[in-house]
Amino acid sequence: MVPEPPSPHLGPGSQFTSTQLTAAGSLPALWAARWEAEPEAPTLRILNQPWCSAAELDERTRFAAARLAAVGIGAGDRVVWSTATSLDAVVACLGALRLGAVVVPVNPRYSEHELTHVLTDVRPRGAVVERTDQAGWVRASVPEAAVLTPALEPRRAALPGRTQDGTPLTLDSAGPRDPALIVYTSGTTGAPKGAVLDHGNLLAGAATLGLAWRWEPEDCLVLALPLFHVHGLCAGLFGTLASGASAVLVEYFDADTVLEACGAGGTLFFGVPTMYHRFVALSSVGELARLRLCVSGSAPLASALWHRVQELAGVCVLERYGMTETLLTISNPYEGERRPGTVGFPLPGVEVRLEPEGEGELVVRGPSVFAGYWERPAATADAFAEGWFKTGDIVAADADGYLSIRGRRGDLIISGGFNVYPAEVEDALLGHPGVLEVAVTGTESAEWGQEVTAWVVASGDAPSSDELLAFGAERLAPYKRPRTVRFVDALPRNAMGKVQRADLA
Repeated sequence: MVPEPPSPHLGPGSQFTSTQLTAAGSLPALWAARWEAEPEAPTLRILNQPWCSAAELDERTRFAAARLAAVGIGAGDRVVWSTATSLDAVVACLGALRLGAVVVPVNPRYSEHELTHVLTDVRPRGAVVERTDQAGWVRASVPEAAVLTPALEPRRAALPGRTQDGTPLTLDSAGPRDPALIVYTSGTTGAPKGAVLDHGNLLAGAATLGLAWRWEPEDCLVLALPLFHVHGLCAGLFGTLASGASAVLVEYFDADTVLEACGAGGTLFFGVPTMYHRFVALSSVGELARLRLCVSGSAPLASALWHRVQELAGVCVLERYGMTETLLTISNPYEGERRPGTVGFPLPGVEVRLEPEGEGELVVRGPSVFAGYWERPAATADAFAEGWFKTGDIVAADADGYLSIRGRRGDLIISGGFNVYPAEVEDALLGHPGVLEVAVTGTESAEWGQEVTAWVVASGDAPSSDELLAFGAERLAPYKRPRTVRFVDALPRNAMGKVQRADLA
């Protein structure tokens, strides 16, 4: 096997090859081997509750798999998983994966309309839900599906070690190409569609993070991200278990609580920019300095905020890039310069191209990239070009290879024939001390085609519109300058903190 070209994420002389990422076959097989080798090792705990050891997690997930099998769920069957963070919920998810079932994570705050779309599309054999109204919606949409609570309390008792028909239960036998997750995209264009991630994708995604971020069994991740999203589930939870490390699960994000957990034995924190906004407002932000690594993703981290965290806590946040369809693919280096405003370099095993070269749409391929959308052959064909996945993100490369996200292809503003990337304008305006948050959109204009509009959440000492327009004029070329400023109380965001520009009007 010929080693791959040197990566900024690996040490000199590395003999890395992409095949190493999926050598274990599947995450459940890797987890089971780790749990057997170190049965007393702490694995997971809810904040301020006792640790669940590796042996206990093995036993609980085996029993969860048996419970699911006892109600007729088997390998390849879809299981909708709609629940807040809890140890019971995690055990149910891991048990389903060990069984070979396909987990469909869903935001537990979904409305009836949103959940019904997923249910009718994916046709699950079972559903793990904690809200009684959602349980009713499942029964109405898919009467034949088994409905269970996060504690997996079905209407009949489980038969440990046996399937519904009494045959022996087989665990951890899924292959790399067997589907593991169906994760529904945000649906910014049309109805949400399910990205099918197989066991090889999940294994490669976790393994490459372990290499790049030096994840060791001694690490403890403070995990306050929602688990229905791939950031919290695949990078956070699955990455922790794949590396043999431990995680403290925070049931809901509270900045004070998370910083307290960081100062009480945590070594890693994965967050989104909104969380770092909350941290810098607290006198206890210095607790972040106790961690060896702070990561930000799911939305661009403004350079001004990056520098503010560094100033107050002495921490250089590592920003990275990924998508539901690809998992994490690009990261600033663990060792070396973590450059604000950039997402760094392709992770080990990942290949990227810009079309056109230098600045253009990012296309990627690698073992963590999904094969297609659930029962959407036309959408799948449109998403790929000769084996490369088209991300829809416009990216620029610095002279030394650092990649910067300019924005979504659909967010591009064309003013007077010039391309304006919202992230660049937002970054400039965030340099004003009176701007807490900002989003930039294009407004139709008879003269310019589109005019740049800035939607601003001001701090206590709010600037005037004229003051902000003048501030932008000093820092931006004429065609990039906002022509209108609108002050709002808050920016519309999704569950992961990503601004929904389409909702600004």
